[in-house]
Amino acid sequence: MTELLQQVINGLSLGAIYALIALGYTMVYGVLRFINFAHSDVFMLGAFTAFYSSRALGRWGFAGGGFLGGLLVLVISMAACAVIGVLIERLAYRPLRKRSTLTVLITAIGVSLFLQNGGQMVFGVNPKAFPNIFPSQTFKLGGLVINSNQLVVLGVALALLSALHWIVQRTRIGTAMRAVSFNATAASLVGIDTNRIISFTFGLGSALAGAGGVLYGMNYPSIEPLMGNSPGLKAFIAAVLGGIGSLPGAALGGMVLGFVETGVSGTRWSTYRDAVAFAILIGILLFRPAGLLGRNRIEKV
Repeated sequence: MTELLQQVINGLSLGAIYALIALGYTMVYGVLRFINFAHSDVFMLGAFTAFYSSRALGRWGFAGGGFLGGLLVLVISMAACAVIGVLIERLAYRPLRKRSTLTVLITAIGVSLFLQNGGQMVFGVNPKAFPNIFPSQTFKLGGLVINSNQLVVLGVALALLSALHWIVQRTRIGTAMRAVSFNATAASLVGIDTNRIISFTFGLGSALAGAGGVLYGMNYPSIEPLMGNSPGLKAFIAAVLGGIGSLPGAALGGMVLGFVETGVSGTRWSTYRDAVAFAILIGILLFRPAGLLGRNRIEKV
């Protein structure tokens, strides 16, 4: 029972990170109907922004393990990634909006490779040790071992998910996002600036990816320019599992995948944890393509 509870805690922490990244995938898909494969590299840039901003702020006594300093680093990383996401949409995707889906997909892969190789040139190819941006302590409750970083991950993830739900469901711009997702042409006819809404969606999704990069660095404290490949693919699997285009589905899919991965890691089949994740993707595409919370769409051809 103790081992099971330990795996549940680990699964919650990992699943929360996957959920934050998956939300960016599903938001962009919900508005534009394509997968932004550069999203995983925005996740990487969020981790590196936290790395360098923490070092810079530490010189003035704002960071270095303090809670307020850690929140400041998190906000800076989210803001930087939001700006990067908006720039990617404006420079790479907007000119191709009326082109075929395949063209946009190839462009997304190209942007991803550009960010990866640019990151290697700017940050170097060697892994860097991620700093303790929040106070780190380890607690023992019976046989359970809980790190304070895991609690921070869960708290930040829940706060961001709640904020996202409020934005989408309770604000005018959230209503506009849902309108564009439902029918972009009709939304533009009633006066909604679709370009502004799409840019906002990219910025919001990228900010969540940046937060995911910071939280990932806290729990797996080694970052490098290719670090987004594996978490990005698994977050994409989580989005498909929950139902691509569904925000609650992305959160649910991230949690389910986190539990599955940590559960497999606690068995003798731990070396197959990545294979299990992709097996889930294949299974969901075969037996329930719409995902757990997704809906089948009827499209005119």
